[in-house]
Amino acid sequence: MSRRLPPLNAVRAFEACARSASFTSAAEELCVSQGAVSRHVACLEEWLNVKLFVRVHRGIELTPQGSMYFRIVKNALDQIEAGTRQLKQSPDEKRLRLKLPPTFAMRWLIPRLARFHALYPNIDVQITTSHEPANFEREDVDVSIYSWSEPPSGPGYRRLLGQELLVVCAPGLLEQGAPLKTPQDLSRHVLLCSLNRPDDWPTWLAAVPEADVDGNSGLKFENAALAYQAAIDEVGVMVAQYAFVEDDLRSGRLISPFPIRVPTKRAYFLAYHPGRPKPERLEAFEAWVLDEAAKVESRFPLPVGSAAH
Repeated sequence: MSRRLPPLNAVRAFEACARSASFTSAAEELCVSQGAVSRHVACLEEWLNVKLFVRVHRGIELTPQGSMYFRIVKNALDQIEAGTRQLKQSPDEKRLRLKLPPTFAMRWLIPRLARFHALYPNIDVQITTSHEPANFEREDVDVSIYSWSEPPSGPGYRRLLGQELLVVCAPGLLEQGAPLKTPQDLSRHVLLCSLNRPDDWPTWLAAVPEADVDGNSGLKFENAALAYQAAIDEVGVMVAQYAFVEDDLRSGRLISPFPIRVPTKRAYFLAYHPGRPKPERLEAFEAWVLDEAAKVESRFPLPVGSAAH
């Protein structure tokens, strides 16, 4: 049985007029003439056999029947708009959208992505970077990775990777400048750090009481990735996260002058929307990235919660 619906263009014109209380404003919104809007409203009134508007000194007003019908029409159009937006934003089953801190993306995840792509060539990974965690209610994101000092509460989180600090520099820095035989020698070098991680140097130095060094001095960069590059370029000495310099230490691009590793309370956590079913692409990425993180943590020089000198 076919539906008995009013002319939908006329309904749309009526809703715009009722919302703005103006034929002129409705015409501008719908990109038609005022006369066309008037004809649509007249057509709808004839179809319904009901007077929807009355003209007043400053424009138009809804009749009681018009007010009732406006509430019905507005609710229906709002539902159509919301459903349309949801449908347009439905995730592509092949697209995995990640939101990550810039340094985590550049120094840890991206160098490993070829392995993920080899396992799942049909998943298209899209990466955006930010120092803020994702808001899954407002952002088009499947997975967020963020650094927290305390484990986040509630479902939708998985611990990924701890953060252990060590001092690193380029070998050439020691060949051309002051030595780094003891932590106190740091006072003769430029200290490198990120503006987003101002506590890293003070945290490391607090574990080395014999080092009377100002941990707030030196060069500060917008993100840690720039500080890491500055260390590789022999600009100064960096307090680094072990997970981010493991490959550099292995290749010799960086060296660690002191056998001092300082665990921190911070860790990276993987997050996703707990109220939505996990698609296969998210399940695959979660399993893979947790396995990659476990391999790195198994090579951490110290277990979490300890320090050695």
